[in-house]
Amino acid sequence: MGEHSTLTSSDGHEFATYTAKPSGTAKGGIVVVQEIFGVNAHIREVCDGLAADGYRATAPALFDRLQRSVELGYTPEGIGAGREIMMKMDWNKSMEDVKATAASLKGEGKVALVGYCWGGSVAWLAACRDSLDCSVGYYGGRIVDFLDEQPNCPTLLHFGDKDASIPVENVEKIKAAHPEVTVHRYAEAEHGFHCDHRGSYHAESAKIARERTMAFFAENLG
Repeated sequence: MGEHSTLTSSDGHEFATYTAKPSGTAKGGIVVVQEIFGVNAHIREVCDGLAADGYRATAPALFDRLQRSVELGYTPEGIGAGREIMMKMDWNKSMEDVKATAASLKGEGKVALVGYCWGGSVAWLAACRDSLDCSVGYYGGRIVDFLDEQPNCPTLLHFGDKDASIPVENVEKIKAAHPEVTVHRYAEAEHGFHCDHRGSYHAESAKIARERTMAFFAENLG
């Protein structure tokens, strides 16, 4: 359904993208930000699903800054390799690539962002630092490190109570620091509960979270 292309950031860095387009006129554009596994089959499927719902969705290969064509599986080896790259990533450089991706979607109308895992933390920073119309983050573990920053667009966050990498106390800290942000907790969900390629996939939580996300996009993108 989608197509592969490239975009260039303000500093001249060229990175790969995957874009899925709706069959008719787009309701808006959505930047889809990867987990630590790269723009893999799951992230492409997320884009395809958003396109089926009427949005033009583009996933930037943010890891291209350090290593091109990263596409990892959900094995211990894949997790280790993904974490190693993620720990070396520069948040500011990632923001430049997100901004370039969002700019490429401006022709579709309003622009949103949705990010998962590491991308969930990117979603928070993008809400604070970019000019998006709304942003959605799934289980962003590093959000708690940036609580002094203020989102300048409607922001929605999803967390699983059984997420071993994000203590519930951290989720409550986010809620307390930013009462204007909508935060949903899922009692039976672990980290990665949205991804049906992972053992931690939780169908019911994923369904509810996606319904909430799509309603949020409909409200803020028109």
